[in-house]
Amino acid sequence: MAVLVGRRALIQAFRVHTADRDSACRIAAATACTRQYVLSGKATTRGYSSDSKDDLRVRYLDGEDSGIVVVGINRPKAKNAISKNLVKMMFDTLEDIKKNNKVRSVIICSLVPGIFCAGADLKERVKMHQSEVGPFVSKARALITELCNLPVPTIAAIDGAALGGGLEMALACDIRISSNNAKMGLVETKLAIIPGAGGTQRLPRVISVSLAKELIFAARVVDGTEACRLGLVNHSVEQNESGDAAYLRALELSREINPQGPIAVRMAKLAINQGIEVRLPARHFPLRVCFPVIPTKDRLEGLAAFKEKRRPHFKGE
Repeated sequence: MAVLVGRRALIQAFRVHTADRDSACRIAAATACTRQYVLSGKATTRGYSSDSKDDLRVRYLDGEDSGIVVVGINRPKAKNAISKNLVKMMFDTLEDIKKNNKVRSVIICSLVPGIFCAGADLKERVKMHQSEVGPFVSKARALITELCNLPVPTIAAIDGAALGGGLEMALACDIRISSNNAKMGLVETKLAIIPGAGGTQRLPRVISVSLAKELIFAARVVDGTEACRLGLVNHSVEQNESGDAAYLRALELSREINPQGPIAVRMAKLAINQGIEVRLPARHFPLRVCFPVIPTKDRLEGLAAFKEKRRPHFKGE
């Protein structure tokens, strides 16, 4: 039987997010309920807690996986719904990642079985004063934009339901991988509202305008298999016993990205993101994005490695 007792073979440990990056590799403090999970053959313990400090856990992987950052949402009682505290913690995390040139890819996932993110925390929203709602919605929207604008590749590992703002968060990532039984949908019209964090713009770009309209108008929820057929996710994988199939596939993909020239990957993302907004032909745009790559040490290392028939060792310089 596969390594069990817990749904995820997620990272060795997650830390509670703090400003101190040296604590990035510490195991998060033990909490109320624990599950065991494994990565690279090492069993560790994952904690679930109602403490708001545990709403987000961030792990900077090391060894051969150095450069991969795993951001785990951990609000089991609220189905990972987007709260004020979660928005703040994610903003802080993204700011740290932007400042760290050693980061090569980011995986956004859930530490809660069967859920990715259920959207906005409506229970918290009900308790807000009317004057608080607007600023919070604006802040949440800005968070999704910040995620989209991260300079490194981002992968959403969807091992459970991603609804409303949860799917908008996934749509802001460069790549989406889901389990075949995950549920996804922009369901806001059921509440007589519309997707407010970019879903009406990003979903049509990911699938098509007419399909996006159909899904949004009908508040339709699709599973991972259908999402892959539509092009909503890049890959749909069969869920495993520990419930972390999408995460494991995302980790494999991050490991494919890791050896590539980090500056080139960042520039490629910039070129793609900005290029889809440019009418063709835009002859000078590719040149403007390519120029920063030419004088790098990594480019020379890539040429030398090709000539010497060896694996290149890129340093992001």
